[in-house]
Amino acid sequence: MERREFVASLVAGGCAGMCVDLTLFPLDTIKTRLQSQQGFHKAGGFRGIYAGVPSAAVGSFPNAAAFFVTYECTKSLLGAIGAFAAPHAAPVSHMLAASLGEIVACLIRVPTEVVKQRTQASPSSTTYNMLLATLREEGVRGLYRGYGSTVLREIPFSLVQFPLWEYLKTLWSRRQGHTLHSWQSAVCGAFAGAVAAFVTTPLDVAKTRIMLAKAQPQRAATSRWCSTTCAGPKAFQGCLQAASQGWHSSAWEVSSSWEHTKRSAALYCNIASSQMVLRVLIW
Repeated sequence: MERREFVASLVAGGCAGMCVDLTLFPLDTIKTRLQSQQGFHKAGGFRGIYAGVPSAAVGSFPNAAAFFVTYECTKSLLGAIGAFAAPHAAPVSHMLAASLGEIVACLIRVPTEVVKQRTQASPSSTTYNMLLATLREEGVRGLYRGYGSTVLREIPFSLVQFPLWEYLKTLWSRRQGHTLHSWQSAVCGAFAGAVAAFVTTPLDVAKTRIMLAKAQPQRAATSRWCSTTCAGPKAFQGCLQAASQGWHSSAWEVSSSWEHTKRSAALYCNIASSQMVLRVLIW
């Protein structure tokens, strides 16, 4: 990957992620409370829907930038390999690139997600107090509670979303004979994100409950414990509601912002490759 492409991916990914996370944060709060084991109303209901937003603001840009840089770099490297250069192998390279991107991004995402979701489920507390409480009670390891479950959720999501997104963009672009506009890429992303969310929301419920659980010797928040608390008639409580509460909207904004910002950043880097630009998108 050339320097200008690297910078474009860094800026575009960071801007898209930050724009989406902050814009759709109220929906994310509602989703977290719907998935919380204590129930929507006890977790705060509609009160303090911006609880935990500082954590999201801090981690949003580096998290999204890390994912898209890894995604684009991996795609470029795989494209240089003969076995992945063929058109029929494109979905496989997209899956591998997205999976590696999620593993890297989760190193940044999980600590901010733990603090954010615990604050969302306890609106009376602040982000700073929740961070201190987590470090005091569980140490740094507590910030990575649920890392494995997050990766197990994010990888299937990306395996469905990104190959489907790339396929729909390619199909639409081929039919109309030119590159897609940002809004067209957003339509493809919205559909791909909705499908991926429907498939992986049960995993997201498990991830949320593991992150919200405190370390307890008698009932550690492990995958086995989560499988028992998420099983039975209430297994999908909050699943479909959460899926409809914003994952498709998030995919819409990410896709549109990503394509729009990437083009703008690439154009700027052609003029001055030694500088980086952060553009505020209003669409």
